[in-house]
Amino acid sequence: MIFDRLKRFSIVLEGSERDGPAAFSPGQAVSGRVVLELAAAARLGALRLRAVGAARVHWTESRSAGSSTAYTQSYSDQVEFLNHRDTLMAPPDNGETTVLQAGRHEFPFTFQLPETLATSFEGKHGSVRYWVKAKLHRPWSTVKKAKKEFTVIEHIDINTPALLAPQAGAKEKLARAWYCNRGQVSVTAKIDRKGYTPGEVIPIFAEIDNCTSRAVVPKAAIIQTQTFIARGTKKQKKSVVTSISGDPIPAGKREVWHGRALKIPPVGPSILQCRIIQVEYSLKVCVDIPGTSKLLLELPLVIGTIPLHPFGSRTSSVSSQYSVNLDWLSTIPEQLEAPPEYSAVVSSPEAEQSLSPPCRSELGDILEGPFFAYIQEFRFRPPPLYSEVDPNPASDSIRPHCMTC
Repeated sequence: MIFDRLKRFSIVLEGSERDGPAAFSPGQAVSGRVVLELAAAARLGALRLRAVGAARVHWTESRSAGSSTAYTQSYSDQVEFLNHRDTLMAPPDNGETTVLQAGRHEFPFTFQLPETLATSFEGKHGSVRYWVKAKLHRPWSTVKKAKKEFTVIEHIDINTPALLAPQAGAKEKLARAWYCNRGQVSVTAKIDRKGYTPGEVIPIFAEIDNCTSRAVVPKAAIIQTQTFIARGTKKQKKSVVTSISGDPIPAGKREVWHGRALKIPPVGPSILQCRIIQVEYSLKVCVDIPGTSKLLLELPLVIGTIPLHPFGSRTSSVSSQYSVNLDWLSTIPEQLEAPPEYSAVVSSPEAEQSLSPPCRSELGDILEGPFFAYIQEFRFRPPPLYSEVDPNPASDSIRPHCMTC
C-alpha cells in the first residue's frame, strides 16, 4: 500500500519560521516546494496545488416572536482575495500513472499575490486567512492532502498627511442626581497625530474641569472595535487594549495633563479596506462622575506597520523620534497584564454590549491574528553640546608662530 511507501508529504514555504507561519506582503511572490518522500517505488497520479485567501464572517442571533415562539437567525458572508491553481505533476497523456522511485522528491512552485489584500486576522465572528493546499492523486486510493498557512500583512504607512494630522475634541456634561443639578464637567483633549505603530507612546494633552460638588476621576484607554458585516447587518465587538487612570479631581478644581503617556502594546494593524471585516482603534478619554453616566470623548486612531520617520516632523513628540521594528511572527511576553473592564472606561449605554476585556487565555480577542509585534526601540545619538572652551587646547611646548619672521 502507498501508506507504507509514503514517508512524508508536506509543503515548505520560503521564509517560513519553525515557530510560526511565513509572512508576505500584497504584490509579493510566494515561493515554496512540495516535498514527497517515498520508502519504495510507487505509482502516482497528478499533483495539484491551490493557493486560497478569503475573509469569512458568521454569527447567529436568537429572536423571539411572541411569548413562546423563538427562532435563530444566521448571518454569513465571504470575500475571496486569492485563488491560484497549478499542476505540479501531470499524468501522462496516455492515461497511465507516473512511477516515482524511492527517495526524496521536490516540486517547486511560485505564484504572485494580488496588490490588494487584507491583513491576516482571527476574530470571534470572522477571520482573514491564507493557505496553500496540495493534493496527490493516487490510483486505487484516496487523495493525499497537505496544507500550509501563511500570513499576509497589508502595510500602513503613517507618514502620510492624513495620519500625521493632530486630533482634538471637547465635550461637557451636566451632572444630575435625583433631578438635582450638581454642576458641570468638561474635558478637552488633543494628541499630536492620528497614526501610530505598536510600541510607540501617545502623549495625551487634556484639561478636565470639575464644577460639581463631588470628586471625579479621569481615565484614558485605547479601544479596539471589530466590525463584522453580513447581509446588511453589523456585529461589533469592543475590547480595551490598554488604559491609564488619573488622580481624583476634587470638587471645583481643574486637572491638566501635559502629555500623559499611554504606550501602545503589541496589537494587529488596522483593517479598513475589507468589505465584511473592519478593525478600528480609538483613544477614549472619559471622566467617571459619581451618581451619573461617564463623560466620554473619543479621538480616532490608526495603528500602522511603518513607523514615523525620525525626522518627519519637528512638532512630533519625543516618542516619535524612535524607530520601531515590527516582527509580526515573534511570540508575545509570557506575562501580560490584563486590561480593565470595558464598562469601566466607556459610558453606560455602550457598556450594555457586555464587552469584557481579554485575559491571558483570551489573547485572540485583543491581539488578533496569527502574528504579534515585537518592538525594538533605539534612540539616535545627539550631537555634542556646544562649548566656549576649546576641547583640544594647544600644548605649551609648541612655540607660537611669529608673524614678523
